[in-house]
Amino acid sequence: METRIDEVAPEIYRVSTYVPDMDFAFNQYLINAEQPLLFHTGPRAMYPLVSDAISRVIPVETLRWISFGHVEADECGSMNQFLAAAPQATVVQSVIGVMVSLNDLADRPPRQLADGEVLDLGDKRVRWIDTSQVPHNWEAGLMFEETTRTLLCGDLFTATGLYQPTTDGDIVGPASAGEDLFHGTALTPATAPTIRRLAKLDATTFALMHGPAFNGDTRLALHDLADDFERRFNAVRADLESVAV
Repeated sequence: METRIDEVAPEIYRVSTYVPDMDFAFNQYLINAEQPLLFHTGPRAMYPLVSDAISRVIPVETLRWISFGHVEADECGSMNQFLAAAPQATVVQSVIGVMVSLNDLADRPPRQLADGEVLDLGDKRVRWIDTSQVPHNWEAGLMFEETTRTLLCGDLFTATGLYQPTTDGDIVGPASAGEDLFHGTALTPATAPTIRRLAKLDATTFALMHGPAFNGDTRLALHDLADDFERRFNAVRADLESVAV
């Protein structure tokens, strides 16, 4: 495996490790600011690769913040390894995530971010957005970097395959195929509306965890993704109603 790092928005870097046996890429995003933030850490086994890639941009020990969309190995598996390497770093996540999991799992006390709360990184600003159960997990949320209008998407638009660092092409088709394979999204009445609300951010770039960074029509992509999940939810509901009858 090799890990590459590419600037996908001004001072926002995609750290990507492609695993051929899985035909799957794991991405982290480094926001190089006065107070640097890492979104996703990767699993523990990838720590040497990810930390080495980050060190090509900044010393790992200067990281100030570590965050992720939800509590899962590929999102935060090497959280404590980064905390050990960066003595001033603090984990930040949703109120639910900190309360339910991270107060116990993190080696240093984490910080809660309420829905809509902004974390000032100096020359960058990230806003936490609660997206409970979207795509999955109670504590789920995303970050929006306001100065570059970059949405750190977590597992939204998850796709298999090896991709170039950025694209303006179709990300909904591959994400729909990925959902057919993984069934990783919680299908609830709130799934599609939660995704549609993200379109109001009018993001310039999507930072995908499993796929390329996207700089095409972000509003259309979100609405199309929401339509796909609404179709899936309605199909499941119809099946259940037929069984009930």
